[in-house]
Parts: sequence; structure tokens; C-alpha cells
Amino acid sequence: MFGALIRRKPGRSPDADHAAFESTVFSLTTAVPRPAERRGDDRVLPTYRVAKLRSDVGEQLIRVRNLSAGGLMAEVGQPCTVGDRVAVEFSGQNIPSTIVWTREGTVGIKFDGNVDLGELLAGRKPRHGFRPRPPRLEVQCKASIRVGKVYYTVDVHDISLGGLKVEPIEEYCVGKDVVVVVESLRPVKGQVRWFADRRAGIVFNQPLSFDELAEWVGKRLELASLKASYKVD
Repeated sequence: MFGALIRRKPGRSPDADHAAFESTVFSLTTAVPRPAERRGDDRVLPTYRVAKLRSDVGEQLIRVRNLSAGGLMAEVGQPCTVGDRVAVEFSGQNIPSTIVWTREGTVGIKFDGNVDLGELLAGRKPRHGFRPRPPRLEVQCKASIRVGKVYYTVDVHDISLGGLKVEPIEEYCVGKDVVVVVESLRPVKGQVRWFADRRAGIVFNQPLSFDELAEWVGKRLELASLKASYKVD
């Protein structure tokens, strides 16, 4: 099964090359991917695009460009430092890791132990009626939600490219179309998909872009750092 996912070099079309450039690549090696490398080994078809990175300064989304059993190369919205201890999250699975190199918004991350790529791929295998949930970032901020002619001011508990979790809200909102404004983010249209204990999950009609959400998270981290420095002074 795993071998069937290998892309062979002969017969590659220009469209296939373009897709490989734009998508995450799985490499059959335990080495941490580097920016300028040109591998001679076979590669697994693209699967992941976005993951979550946890560190002492907070959470951020990363765009994974190359993933091996021993680590990954990814674009980051917020700077990292070589030696930083971090955790990478893929679909709820946390992998303790260390930043081993950085270069102009790109980092190399070494996992504490080699991961099983076969298991990772199997865990992301599409199932009927199943759509993988984007990684969520835990946040504490306010949002305004319009449901018809009614406005709610809510607390945001987490946000992803595809939606967010808020409270308080009323049960009648389930299935309703909404417009969400989260602080400095642009208004986003969506729908309330579930409700429990005055909390609700909202799915965006059109997902946010990686760059948009990464920039928003970056501004929040910068503001938090400024507030922390004022308290110290």
C-alpha cells in the first residue's frame, strides 16, 4: 500500500512538477529537509499543507513544504530561534521537536524521535463523509456575530483556517448563516454547525488564507509581547 503512493521520476508532466512545488512533499529519509536540497530518492505524494507549531511564546500555523521521518521544513509567520523547543501538531498528534536551522521565514525542525510516515498517511486517508479538520489555534479575544438582524458579542476560544469556536450564543442559531468579525480580521461569512452549553462551532463558507491568518496571529503575538514588556518596566 505504502509503495503505491510513491511518485516515480519517469513520465512526469509539467503539471505534476507544478503541483509538487506547491504542495507538501513526504521524503523517504530520516534527515531534516533543507531549503536547497535536490533529493535523488523517491517521494510520496503530497498530503499535508498546514500544521500547528507550539512554543514558549505561543501557537502559530506553519506551511509544511517537506516532511521526512526525522523532521520537516516549513514556512513560519513568526520568527524562531535555533535551539527552540517546540511541538508540531498534525491532526491532534503532537510531536516534540527542536528548531535546528532558520532561513528567511523558513525553518528546519527535528523531531525528538523518528515518526512512522505510513501511520501518518494512514491517519489522513480520506473516508466517506469525512473532511480532515484544520489545525486550531487557541486564542482569547472578542468577536461580533450577526445572525439575521441579531448581533452577538462573543468570546472566541479557538480559530482555524476553516472556522472558529465561540460562546455565548443561542441554540436556535444552529444551521443559520452568519457574518463573523474577529477583531482586526475582515468580516467572514459562515454557518453555525453545532451547539453545546452555549458554545457553538462556526464553519467559514470560504476558508481563510494561510497568510491572512498567520499575519493576524503575528500581530496578536507582537501586541502580547509589548504588553508584557510594559508590565516589566
